[in-house]
Amino acid sequence: MKYAFIYPGQGSQTLGMGKDFRQNFPIARELSEQASEVLHFNMNNLLDSDEDKLNQTQYTQPAIFLVSAMAHTIMKQEFGIQATLAFGHSLGEVSAYCLNGGATLENSILLTHKRGQFMAEACKNNGGDSQEVGMMVCLGLATDMLESICQTAQQEGLKTWAANYNLDNQIVLAGVKKDLEIVGERLKSAGAKRIMLLKMNVASHCPLLESCVSRFYELLEKNISDSELEIISNANVNLYKTKSEALKNLTEQLTKPVLYTKSVLKAKELGIETFIELGNGNILAGLNNKITDIPTLSIHNTESLKLLG
Repeated sequence: MKYAFIYPGQGSQTLGMGKDFRQNFPIARELSEQASEVLHFNMNNLLDSDEDKLNQTQYTQPAIFLVSAMAHTIMKQEFGIQATLAFGHSLGEVSAYCLNGGATLENSILLTHKRGQFMAEACKNNGGDSQEVGMMVCLGLATDMLESICQTAQQEGLKTWAANYNLDNQIVLAGVKKDLEIVGERLKSAGAKRIMLLKMNVASHCPLLESCVSRFYELLEKNISDSELEIISNANVNLYKTKSEALKNLTEQLTKPVLYTKSVLKAKELGIETFIELGNGNILAGLNNKITDIPTLSIHNTESLKLLG
């Protein structure tokens, strides 16, 4: 069986995530303690009771990574499953690289925390205030129509970009909120079934993050090594595993859109027979089921481990 490990990104966080793992597996508690030591605050409290902080990107990102690390480590410990390749959605690509030999847990926690911090600061510098930028999902409109509307808006000076290509009829835009609202009305007029602003205080995968690229590159350079698995790049759908390739791809994806649909289809083309989603919830399984008939197993608590046999 050819497996691909896949890892979720921002938007997958919920209060209480990883609690079942922490209650039932000592290794999950150890991982949480290690993360707490790196960041100098209690990760269990963050995961279980601090919703405001959990939704701030500099805390969201290490929290999501940590739960993926729990699922990944427990799966390896209990079942020893080997994958052919790995990828993720946005932050999930960082998780995919780091958890498959690319970085230690301590370095990974630092990287994900700083990635969030750098992103928030870049948005504040560009938008004037981090609350003025955000992300918006568009459902039910053809990709070429959406791209045409965005292109026209950009020519008018509006700061909006296609950021996540989740499905052919589900694309997330990033930009300045007031500009997103204007473009949202145009998308509705063009036939979009639903437009919804997301609860995010950053504008990911767009030029507003340009100022954090060099900062994240420098941090990556000090904290990663080669991966043991081939990773599919969000930005260009190429396979990579070396540190030099990771430095390019993990910084490039900050300002370029997530090509998630193409990533899933690339895995299918490479002969993957089962996806294993490692992290909170089953968001990626929901997307995958609309892209391909290849099954996705979502591992996010003790009960779900039974899916692995």
